[in-house]
Amino acid sequence: MVQTLLISGTDTGIGKTIVTSALLAYWQTYRRHERVAVCKPLQSGEGDREWYTRIFELAQPPKSINPLYYEQPLAPPLAADQSNQEIDLSQVWITLQTLQAQFDWVFVEGLGSLGSPVTHELTVADLARDWRLPILIVVPVRLGCIGQAVAYVALARQSGLDIKGLILNGVQPLSSTEIDQWAPRGLIQALTQVPILGMIPYLDNAAIAQT
Repeated sequence: MVQTLLISGTDTGIGKTIVTSALLAYWQTYRRHERVAVCKPLQSGEGDREWYTRIFELAQPPKSINPLYYEQPLAPPLAADQSNQEIDLSQVWITLQTLQAQFDWVFVEGLGSLGSPVTHELTVADLARDWRLPILIVVPVRLGCIGQAVAYVALARQSGLDIKGLILNGVQPLSSTEIDQWAPRGLIQALTQVPILGMIPYLDNAAIAQT
C-alpha cells in the first residue's frame, strides 16, 4: 500500500526541504526495495524543485516534482495574480494520484507553514485535510519555537489532521545547552501531546552532507 506524507512546518525557511531530503536520502540508501518520489505541489520562485533535481537521482518525471510553478517569490495566490494565472489544484491532485499509483512512498513538501495560503480560499492545512495527507511538522530550533509548535499542532488538530510527529531542525549553529533551553523535548511533547521523532542538526552545507 502506498504511503504519502506531507512535510509541513511552522514557518517558511525553516528546513522543510532539508527534512524531506533526509527522508529521501534514507529511503534511497537503506530501503532501496521501496520506490520513492517527492512532490512540491506549488512553488513560487526558484528553489526546491531545482534542489531535488540537482541533488537526487529520481525515477519520476521532472514535471511531477513541481506541478504548479509561479515566477514571483510570493504566496501562490499573489504570485498567480501577478502573472494572470489560475491555481488549478486539479493538476496537483492528478500528479499526486499518478505518483501514488507508481511509487511505494510519496513525500509531499508543503509550502510555507500549515497556515500558508494555497489559493485565496484554502490553506495548506485545508489541502492536507481535503486530500487526507498525514503530516510531519518541522519546528526550527530557535527562541520562540515552543509556542510555534503548540500553535501549529493546535491548528492541525482543529483541521482534523493526522499528525505523525514533530521534527526539530537546527537552522543555526547552537550549543547543546542552547538546544535544550530553546527546544526542550519534554516540555514540547507535554504541551502538544505529539512525539518528537528526531532532530536534524545544523548543516553548514547540506548538499555535501547529503552526498
